[in-house]
Amino acid sequence: MIFKNSRRLYRIIHTFLRYGIDEAIPNIAATRQLRFARKLLFGVKNDFSNQPLSVRLRLALQELGPVWIKLGQMLSTRRDLFPPEFADQLALLQDAVEPFEGKLAREIIEKSLGSSIETWFDDFDETALASASIAQVHTAKFNQAQAFAGQEVVLKVLRPNIEEAIFADISLMYRLAHWIPKLNVQGKRLRAVEVVREYEKTLLSELDLRKEMRNAMRLRANFEQSEMLYVPQMHTHFCHKNVIVMERIYGIPVANIAELNANGIDMKLLAERGVQVFFTQVFRDSFFHADMHPGNIFVNPNHPENPQYIGIDCGIVGTLNQNDKRYLAESFVAFFNRDYRKVALMHVESGWTPADTDIDAFEQAFREVCEPIFAKPLSEISFGNVLLNLFNVAREFNMEVQPQLVLLQKTLLYIEGLGRQIYPQLDLWQTAKPFLQNWLDEQMGVKAMWRDIKENLPQFRQHFAQLPNTLFQALEQQKQINLRLAEINQTLNSKQPSLTRYKLALLAIILMGTFWQFPIMPLWLSVPILFLSITSLSIMLLISIIRR
Repeated sequence: MIFKNSRRLYRIIHTFLRYGIDEAIPNIAATRQLRFARKLLFGVKNDFSNQPLSVRLRLALQELGPVWIKLGQMLSTRRDLFPPEFADQLALLQDAVEPFEGKLAREIIEKSLGSSIETWFDDFDETALASASIAQVHTAKFNQAQAFAGQEVVLKVLRPNIEEAIFADISLMYRLAHWIPKLNVQGKRLRAVEVVREYEKTLLSELDLRKEMRNAMRLRANFEQSEMLYVPQMHTHFCHKNVIVMERIYGIPVANIAELNANGIDMKLLAERGVQVFFTQVFRDSFFHADMHPGNIFVNPNHPENPQYIGIDCGIVGTLNQNDKRYLAESFVAFFNRDYRKVALMHVESGWTPADTDIDAFEQAFREVCEPIFAKPLSEISFGNVLLNLFNVAREFNMEVQPQLVLLQKTLLYIEGLGRQIYPQLDLWQTAKPFLQNWLDEQMGVKAMWRDIKENLPQFRQHFAQLPNTLFQALEQQKQINLRLAEINQTLNSKQPSLTRYKLALLAIILMGTFWQFPIMPLWLSVPILFLSITSLSIMLLISIIRR
């Protein structure tokens, strides 16, 4: 294994040198040994010296194969780490990987399903319909013995031995990542180990196709009967770790603008619905498709006046909690209102930046970075770039990287790019604002209070029924306390009459605080009634004591 990894490492270095990627390495003491080893072990010249470094990096990753192509795709979304020309080039990397043999795909499918393909399917095509870095797909249709007889399906199959290749390359990536911070300050800023760890987590989640099945089923349920988005049906009985079977769909690739126009698609409505689908997933469902690049999105051609998206490949999804959604909604609204102090406060209140952050300095940093954005018309401002600017400023104030927000930023950039490609005049702010404002109203307005009341009403009823008995117990306890206080009062009056009232008043205040924390108040809704009842008893006791 060590020898095999060494050979792979040699090929990786050889490829990087042939594309002249070593030009990015600074000439410092930490790299002199590497430069000497390069001359000693690698007699490789830069064969692409006429190309920019960003283009050469893309070509090198493309040549190294599926794992490195995926890495480049992920890096293209981290525009906080790379100059725009690098991010743009890496975004051009596509999963157009050479397919493996159809006979081998047949063997894998039959082994997973436990019998020959013909037991369930007719017309299985050994020629792959499409091939990507992790898996490839083949077409077939259910035979007459099946419940969905005649339905066309797609069988997705993991590449053979892909796990071994991934683990080997990731191990080498970690070695390179640990070395990069030694180069210079820029090398440290790249946070290479963190990037590889994030990439590893994403990649490994794609090695179990059952996760993609579950994600697709949930997304399909969220948009059941929706005019905006359709997700193909999964046939769960035929889904395994390395094979899944789903309904085959026919649609126009969303990047094929000429065909969309030729089909008479309402491009303005299509672009607006792309933004609406995204914000619906984020703010209504807290569950969003996080790999919405053009290869995974199609358009239903059947109703051009009422266009519908078709989404496939749900291997990567993102989820947000209530705090994440509140941060996003309020930060976007505050940004467009130029309320940078609110933006700064939202970061601190969310716990993403330290509680001792200097709010004034934080606000000023946001102002300096974000204010120039408003030189553009509001309709041309990118939500993705706004989010990127907010994150960049926050990192200077020790904000921890939030993986779910990195996925969100990546998806938002995809959606915006597609929307403006489909309809360049798309006003993102006017399209998204109703979702943001409605969500804030529902979460923080009268609607939210009424919803919480209805949700908590059953528990409130249960505790309200116990209230009379609880008050009776409290009155009985008060009688016992009064007797004890009378004894104490008599004792104190005989010794220190001038301090008696104050001490008894203090005792009553302590008693009042004890009642306020009585354990019959499990929910915020029951607080007003219990608070008024117990406080009234305590005040009566306090007055009684002072009068004594």
